[in-house]
Amino acid sequence: MKSRLKDNVWGWLFVLPTLTGIVILNIYPIVRSIWQSFHRVGDFGRGNEFVGLENYRRLFEGGPFGDGVIWQPTFNTLLYTAIVVPASIAIGLVLAVFLNGPMRGRTVLRTIYFLPMVVAPAAIAMVWRWLFNPQFGLINVAFGLDVNWITESGSWLPLVSLSLVGIWMVIGYNVILFLAGLQTIPRDYYEASSIDGATGIRQFFNITVPLISPMMFFVTVTSVMATMQMFDTVFMMIGATGNPAMPRTQTLVFLFYRLAFMERNWGRGAVVVVWLMAIIALFTLIQFIIQKKWVHYE
Repeated sequence: MKSRLKDNVWGWLFVLPTLTGIVILNIYPIVRSIWQSFHRVGDFGRGNEFVGLENYRRLFEGGPFGDGVIWQPTFNTLLYTAIVVPASIAIGLVLAVFLNGPMRGRTVLRTIYFLPMVVAPAAIAMVWRWLFNPQFGLINVAFGLDVNWITESGSWLPLVSLSLVGIWMVIGYNVILFLAGLQTIPRDYYEASSIDGATGIRQFFNITVPLISPMMFFVTVTSVMATMQMFDTVFMMIGATGNPAMPRTQTLVFLFYRLAFMERNWGRGAVVVVWLMAIIALFTLIQFIIQKKWVHYE
């Protein structure tokens, strides 16, 4: 009995630092944000005034088809996620399959594809901002175009341009994860299917995709979470104010930044955080429910 109690104590001591970090860095901020969403928060956390659902009403009034402040950024975030996540997963998986096969310079190519992940997002955003420059950007000059890639007013082109940058930034990370999954698939499956006359495409859809589906599920869940929290690319490429493309490029995290740090309205900023957290939790729950139908565990 004493030995078991001693083991339990040591077990709790080993996990205590992790639990402490989770409570301080995750649980407490969530609870605090929910609390703040029902208050008019004063400077430095003083003078807080309970206002009930007033902050929610101000942001959500008018419904999805009304003029509520939060609805357009919500749609922008969902559209950005719908473009970036499927495209980055599909392209990353195809590239991983090619890089997993016998080819020259395979290690160098893997490194090149992963490079965007080790570069600061702000630096990447600044480079792409110059590439998209309508007057002397490389893209317009090289192809003889006259397109306002990130400043077109009333168009979805700026959001699509941001999505292309987002895809480019995460492909390398997805490639590395898919490579790790591909290398766990026994070669016997491919050799046996080749004897039966299966082509490369049939092997891809009938062997590779089912056996790598657990890794695809992990990448999908984490990609959705990360993509919905996108902020730095919008902030660096679109700017905080003055860009005519802002209404259709403003994400939920950027709306939080504007309300909390530019307008000093911490209560409404907290509402945006709670709303985004609820959306991410809902999408994660849906993915865990439907993964039983397409994820194959050995």
